[in-house]
Amino acid sequence: MSGLAPSASAADTAPATLTFATDSATTTPGGTVRLSMTLTNNKTHDVWFAHQTIEPTWLTTQRPDLTYGFTGCSLATATGSAPCSGTGPANLGANYGTTVPPGQSRTVTLTLQVAPDSGCNGNIGFYSYYYAEFSDTTSTSGGPVFTPETRVLCA
Repeated sequence: MSGLAPSASAADTAPATLTFATDSATTTPGGTVRLSMTLTNNKTHDVWFAHQTIEPTWLTTQRPDLTYGFTGCSLATATGSAPCSGTGPANLGANYGTTVPPGQSRTVTLTLQVAPDSGCNGNIGFYSYYYAEFSDTTSTSGGPVFTPETRVLCA
């Protein structure tokens, strides 16, 4: 007796996904780069709660001459950008706003500020883990999800 292999379908899609983008692959000491994070609800129930962390990659931590920090955060809304509820390495999930309906996404943008006295010729990168709860009482987690690296150049 032979059987059929299951086919790929929407059910194979992760219940929620987290993706990253930057507005620039390079910057210079004193410059800024915007790091956008998009949480997408692939399920048929609302995302009620999200928790997300963001940490520098191991290679980034090995360059103590690279000096940087997150200086701003905004949430994209239908009426424009709104300030986030907080900035930092933990609890970023709260910044995605309240409910994320099925099939919709929320994008949060962090501003990465490189210090004027930062070292050069190094890459700054981050990784993230996330957890989401849905209105049907299920949950999902994912990660690590890596950001694009930003190269700090000197003129």
